[in-house]
Amino acid sequence: MRTPIYDFVTEYARKANATHNRLHMPGHKGKGLLGVEQFDITEIDGADSLYEAKGIIDSSEINASEVFRCPTYYSTEGSSQCIRAMLYMICSGRRTKYRKPRILAGRNAHKTFVTAAAMLDCDVEWLCPQNGESYLSCTVNPKELDIILCEAEDEIFRNSGYLSSEHPCFDAVYITSPDYLGNVSDIRGIADVCHRHRIPLLVDNAHGAYLKFLPESLHPIDLGADICCDSAHKTLPVLTCGAYLHLAPHKKHCGSVDPKEALALFGSTSPSYLILASLDLANPQLESCSAHLKNLAEEIEKAKDLFRSQGFTIIGNEPLKITVSPNPKGMTGYEFADHCKERGFICEYADANYTVFMFSINNNTSDPMKFADSVCMVSQKPPLNFTAPEFHLPKKFMKLRTALFSSQITLPIDKCEGKILAVPTVGCPPAVPIAVCGEKIDKQTIERFIYYGIRNCTVVDR
Repeated sequence: MRTPIYDFVTEYARKANATHNRLHMPGHKGKGLLGVEQFDITEIDGADSLYEAKGIIDSSEINASEVFRCPTYYSTEGSSQCIRAMLYMICSGRRTKYRKPRILAGRNAHKTFVTAAAMLDCDVEWLCPQNGESYLSCTVNPKELDIILCEAEDEIFRNSGYLSSEHPCFDAVYITSPDYLGNVSDIRGIADVCHRHRIPLLVDNAHGAYLKFLPESLHPIDLGADICCDSAHKTLPVLTCGAYLHLAPHKKHCGSVDPKEALALFGSTSPSYLILASLDLANPQLESCSAHLKNLAEEIEKAKDLFRSQGFTIIGNEPLKITVSPNPKGMTGYEFADHCKERGFICEYADANYTVFMFSINNNTSDPMKFADSVCMVSQKPPLNFTAPEFHLPKKFMKLRTALFSSQITLPIDKCEGKILAVPTVGCPPAVPIAVCGEKIDKQTIERFIYYGIRNCTVVDR
């Protein structure tokens, strides 16, 4: 498989150094301390254009589509750009003077989903976490989803007397899988339910690009999702902000908007050619990584078993992620993250209950056990029995869009009770909002904010 973008930028760098003068953007002119500036170009003659691709970018995206076995488009602004594009594709054409587009979404959605729904002025109903689940997770049971959709259809039929594919109870179901803690949903079962109700399934697969390349693919598109996004940079050998937007091959439920137009609506007109080149270079590597991924996943399972044997709790079923609860050993997730850092292992995320570690196809098969052997031997202390506050769905007092674009003020958390949240307040990672725009902040919500270290909120000023 050729690498047309990479080939072009490297050849241009060679010529520019020898015979060409760069009288175009970027301003560094191919020189700088990073050492990669010579490959950082703009849409010069022959370099193609991401959102009107007819040349090298188009050829590279065709290669990616062959690798993923579905129509695949590049993003240089992460899955965030793709999430906005997905919602736009679904919402476009669904708005009437009687109704806004309506999405049924897992509550553990990334904050980009919330702000995109607000910008596109669509209504969101929430699927909530199960009892005992972290707010970062939201198990969606296909049977329960079917009941929810049947009840929603009955309500619409009672109110309007008709139901059709042009006027469904929801315009899409949206879930996050894998979630930040490594839980992979039953995509096939969820997709089957959605399609029986003539509703497209959208999946934020930001953490799971590699799932395509397991010996048996677990990629959402292969399991029935209609549109999904992957953050290539999270688990593949791609620079930060490299991502994919994928459509189901049948395109039956994907809307009528061209994916490139949807991406262009939210993307910079100056996409990074360094990121594009890294996406391009990944394609030939992905064609031959299945055996390595299989072996790596097996070693990660052995590492998880070692943690369990030492008294840790392991959660999640994602093949390349280890999510540890050190509470049974008498440590918080923060403390265990520090313990690992002292031994040279930097985690992805930590809170009071969990510490998350991510592996990728660039890890050696020896890495998981090396990691586990180095960090799992800790002295036993009295177990910590505290748990995160139970999930609580605040009452909605204002539309997402109205709240997000309202007059705002930022207050200390102890001054926020009774206020309406204007902006999703959460750090990244994990970027999953505890409360969303338009919800009233009550005592339980404040408890969860404090538990996860949030000290200030931006609320509606009224």
